[in-house]
Amino acid sequence: MNFLDPLYGLFLFIFVWIYWYCGRFRPVVKLDFSQNESGSRLSDDLPSESTQNIRLWILCGASLLFYGFLQIEYIPLLLLMTFLNFQLGKAMETRSRGCFQPKYSRLSDREWEQMQQVWSSRATQLLIFGIGLNVILLLGFKYLPFLLETIAVVLDFPVANQSANWIGDRLIAPLGISFFTFECIAYLVDIYRGAPATRDFLKFSGYKLFFPKLISGPITRFHHFINQFQEIKYPSPEQFSEGAWSIACGAVKKALIADRLGIYVDLCFGNLERAGSGDLWLATLAYGLQLYFDFSGYVDIVRGSAMFLGFNLPENFDFPYFTTSIASFWRRWHMTLGDWLRNYLYFPLGGSRKSLQRTCFNLFIIMLIAGIWHGAAWGFILWGGLHGFALVIHRLIEVQSKRNRTLETWWTTIPGTISAWLTTQIFVFLAWIFFRLPNIQDALFVFNHFFGRMGDVQFTQKVYYDVLGMGRSDLILLIAILVVNMAIAYFIQRGLRLQLNWNLKLILVPLCFLIVWILAPEGGLRYIYFDF
Repeated sequence: MNFLDPLYGLFLFIFVWIYWYCGRFRPVVKLDFSQNESGSRLSDDLPSESTQNIRLWILCGASLLFYGFLQIEYIPLLLLMTFLNFQLGKAMETRSRGCFQPKYSRLSDREWEQMQQVWSSRATQLLIFGIGLNVILLLGFKYLPFLLETIAVVLDFPVANQSANWIGDRLIAPLGISFFTFECIAYLVDIYRGAPATRDFLKFSGYKLFFPKLISGPITRFHHFINQFQEIKYPSPEQFSEGAWSIACGAVKKALIADRLGIYVDLCFGNLERAGSGDLWLATLAYGLQLYFDFSGYVDIVRGSAMFLGFNLPENFDFPYFTTSIASFWRRWHMTLGDWLRNYLYFPLGGSRKSLQRTCFNLFIIMLIAGIWHGAAWGFILWGGLHGFALVIHRLIEVQSKRNRTLETWWTTIPGTISAWLTTQIFVFLAWIFFRLPNIQDALFVFNHFFGRMGDVQFTQKVYYDVLGMGRSDLILLIAILVVNMAIAYFIQRGLRLQLNWNLKLILVPLCFLIVWILAPEGGLRYIYFDF
């Protein structure tokens, strides 16, 4: 069951009905104060704790059912890791706040300072253990074969290569393991920094297993999520229509745009020896667009599903292909991952508070880690390193621009803005080649044949006319129309700040689903980020 499967629509409809019906006749706690300062009476209706628990049980049950349709064998592992991180959070808070217990109130200043150091040291040890546990889980499932293969090559150790092949053939990484571990690490670090740990395992389970975000995010912090749940209200018609519109937009992005582009990309990059230079350039452009529409379409469906349940999950994309710097690109592409990297890696490393050399080092390291996080292959590592290098270059140019008034003024002119946009996007799209072809030899083959290579005539006939039903020029025109429509949407939403009203959105929703049902390619393609 995936997010475009009609079975998911039925599952979501039944679950949302049960979720809200359980609180339809809920008992309430009535708070009635005789008077406030102005003399008026105050009252408030609060849903009972039992109602919240029932909804959490329903949420956890539905999430496990959803995951069971995909990988039922890994449900015990998810529950175990959820429980261990919950216990670590509680233990860290106990250790860090233990010195505030009444029995320590009569300690001298020196004894008090020593006690605080002891509790802080124990909390640090628990944090290191928790981060290590989550990292080992991630490494074990996603990177162990890659590490063994690397050892076999570097040390000329054939046994390691045999072990890597054996493990790779039998071990399948759990869906969502990367996002799952990143959220767990964020929770533990937040507790270490002073945020309160939850004492309710049911609440923590509801957060960790929440089915819309479980597979590929967006990465959400515990306290933001649970605060919404505690203040949850039955969605208004506007919220329901917004959720339905978000799901419909996500379906159109995925089924009509991303999957159609993906068919062409797979044919070109899957037959590199037969593709010509023009095919490779077009496939590179198509893949960058496919990746955006595939992932942003997924996020739209996830956020729309969450809106039906009263949750507002964070945005993940904000027109990243209309940015004029690589730094701005990463503030608007996969924004929750960028936020995680800044808060839990970049700032602890010192951020930009130290020397320029240290800042550049920090930027390079966090992007290298981002590349490693995306996959166990040298192509992902090189992709992360390239983005880290680009961020370093951007920082150096930024520093130089502040010292040179003429250069600073140039970037604000129309030619400067256009050149900055072109440079940024050309780099981003070319770097995606290592993302799509993590085997570096395949990626370098594309770069080496960008110019002067004639495509196979049979390949051209098969790809364009037999499969796509159009010529190369027709495909170029369609992609150009798509890009122009993206620019129009960017201008309307960010320039004019206009939005469709909820009534019109509700009318367009069934039309979107009808178009998807009629025009979507049969079978569809797997979500790209399900592999990460």
